Amino acid sequence: MDEEISSRSWGYQLNAGGRVRNGRMKVVEGELLWLHLFLVFQNWSGSLIVASLTGAFGSSFLYGYNLSVVNAPAVYIKKFYNETWERRYGFSMDESTLTLLWSITVSIFAIGGLVGAIIVTPIVKFFGRKCTLLLNNVFAVAAAILMSLSQVAGSFEMLILGRIIMGVDAGISLSALPMYLSEISPKEIRGSLGQVTAIFICVGVFMGQVLGLPEIFGTVRISVAALIQVVILPFLPESPRYLLLEKHNTSKAEKAFQTFLGKEDVSQEVEEVLAESRVQRNTKLVSVLQLLRTRAVRWQVITVVVTMGCYQLCGLNAIWYYTNNIFSEAGINRETIPYVTLSTGAVETLAAVSSGLVIERLGRRPLLIGGFGLMIVFFAVLTVSLTLQNNVSWLPYLSIFCILAIIASFCIGPGGIPFVLTGEFFQQSQRPAAFMVAGTVNWLSNFAVGLLFPFIQSGLQTYCFLVFAAICFAGATYLFFVLPETKNKTLNEISLAFAKRNKVSLEMQEMNHYHEERKSSAEQESNFTSSVDNGETKQNINVYMTIHIFI
Repeated sequence: MDEEISSRSWGYQLNAGGRVRNGRMKVVEGELLWLHLFLVFQNWSGSLIVASLTGAFGSSFLYGYNLSVVNAPAVYIKKFYNETWERRYGFSMDESTLTLLWSITVSIFAIGGLVGAIIVTPIVKFFGRKCTLLLNNVFAVAAAILMSLSQVAGSFEMLILGRIIMGVDAGISLSALPMYLSEISPKEIRGSLGQVTAIFICVGVFMGQVLGLPEIFGTVRISVAALIQVVILPFLPESPRYLLLEKHNTSKAEKAFQTFLGKEDVSQEVEEVLAESRVQRNTKLVSVLQLLRTRAVRWQVITVVVTMGCYQLCGLNAIWYYTNNIFSEAGINRETIPYVTLSTGAVETLAAVSSGLVIERLGRRPLLIGGFGLMIVFFAVLTVSLTLQNNVSWLPYLSIFCILAIIASFCIGPGGIPFVLTGEFFQQSQRPAAFMVAGTVNWLSNFAVGLLFPFIQSGLQTYCFLVFAAICFAGATYLFFVLPETKNKTLNEISLAFAKRNKVSLEMQEMNHYHEERKSSAEQESNFTSSVDNGETKQNINVYMTIHIFI
């Protein structure tokens, strides 16, 4: 079957042999990927680039930063805790209490994230996607102030409270940002733009390693990142889909499309969104409970839960939280550990960027399954290396390689694609509830890893990473049998891919999704037939009206 690569600006069609059919250009097989990347970047307008970078820098960057910033000054923070405890109570803190308090400091960030994920749905509904990202910076600044003053006040509680508030900021941003990016991007680059979230998480991790100075705990950089977003983001439009479907402001939506797509004629994009709007004209925003009860999206929800759960439980956050300790256990010289730790952040960033470049070429499914598969292999090798390191002098270096390989494997797929899938699986009215479900699973899993890993490591010793290998295996197996490819597919086509597994027709999905009051048949016919001139839109509407698949 012929393979097609299309763009709004270019009409080339490539066959399996890598030749352009129009005869004006010949492409050999080795050049196919580069041509694909070139065509993909034709869809990136200046405003789209600025919006994605600004949104990510003030959102996912801070999340990644706070994952790793506690690692470098860990010894100094524990010393601060001990000194504060001794000054208050007149005796030193015992080791088990210090370990527990440190685990709480690390993992409490996820509790704040859970709160943020829960409250994000009404916030994005009322304020919109862009304004939510802007208002969210209040939490970032408040957290920075608390953490920067904790040493002056001699209160480790302020540091812990700052971590909670910073978690609220991350919980909101990790739902609002992917939602915003998925709604402003053309479907041709939806996956690549969605990977911006993952890339900036990696950049944040790396900067947290570089700038995690123990004296100030990284709080100055939090304020700077928030300030950049506050200064730039107000000059960019709101999500055009939000303006059109939820605010019913066609003129502003058209201007937003023109800004983000970099062209004047956006009638096709507007009509595609309006076609969806006609189908769900009387619908209301779906609650989490309604979403969970909806049979028509049952497997979409399960898939989001599985991918988000594996995203956290696969062990990467354990590596970020406790990198220094892991390398110390691997026998790495203490003076060398900071440089080795920096290499992990650099490898993660490079792998995430590479994934963003090829995701529209390779697709979501092979990157996810392949990433988890490679992690299983390297977790197994790491376990053997850690177990035998006292017998062979060079095995600590193999441990370093395995950790870097695990990080790279994670970033090529599992590191960013779960956020992309959450934005692709659901209708506009379901999307906030879906991101709340995804965020809840994400942060509960994050909390579990951050709190339990020190005790798992203490109990299982060098075999602790086999737990994560088992989770990766379970995730990869599920995705192999359930996940369809969503690359370059519309919402209708993705729904069709799940319809058979959900055992409903697309028509039944609409009835089950929204429980809406049906209009008269004459009025519906008028809504569907009026002002629909574009052939692709007609085809999408016909899918809703005529496709019936029952099992």
